[in-house]
Amino acid sequence: MNGPFKKQFKETSFDIYNLFTLYKEDTVMELAKKYPNFGLFAPMSMSIYSKKGSHSISIASLSSEAMAKIMKIPAENKELQELGKLVEEALKIAMPKGKFETISYLVASAKESLVTSFEMELDEEDWDEGKEEFQMTFEGALGVNGFVMAGFTDINYFFEEAKYGEYDFYDVYSICKLPVIYTIAKLRPEAGAYAPCSLYMYKKKGENMMYMAFPSVENWISSLAVTDKEGLAVLKDAQDRMQKILQEATE
Repeated sequence: MNGPFKKQFKETSFDIYNLFTLYKEDTVMELAKKYPNFGLFAPMSMSIYSKKGSHSISIASLSSEAMAKIMKIPAENKELQELGKLVEEALKIAMPKGKFETISYLVASAKESLVTSFEMELDEEDWDEGKEEFQMTFEGALGVNGFVMAGFTDINYFFEEAKYGEYDFYDVYSICKLPVIYTIAKLRPEAGAYAPCSLYMYKKKGENMMYMAFPSVENWISSLAVTDKEGLAVLKDAQDRMQKILQEATE
């Protein structure tokens, strides 16, 4: 992210600031059988960064408990617990001299919904045309509103390969807004655990509704204890813009 930071804002607070996404196919498959909103974290996001002048590297990711809270599923969910352990094991291998840290600031209580959801009716016979029209409108509005599509994952492709036929489609967009991560990361570099943001849309076979959702910026505000005016303003702007995009695309 340092390249885009320097290009758009002429400076950066980091020597290194990278964002990346990942997911585990068998974990996603098992979650999908019980929780259609698994796409909120498929893929999940992580960041690796080093502050200017620092001699250390940090990696930030959400805990399995945090993901379960946002998804509104039991914190003891087996698949998420195993995923969390695998991430920890991978970090220990990659950084054998590293240590796990607890954030120093007090996490605030959420005041708004942690997930923003929309739905849209599709014709059961010609759902693919309705989906294509929606996605063209949606994708066209992203750039106009300053969002970047950092990735796109056709989850249903992997389902079909595994002979799991619950969905007609299940797409996940990885979306980022540079001013958001730039502004918030200056005080809360752990924000990379939320960026890019996963926005899913799916339709189950035999149904005529398309469901969409993404983690609200309330997650950033509450879990990162964002209180500064600049940070709150840029987050609210992103939330309002994305809601307007989806509202207009579903009308």
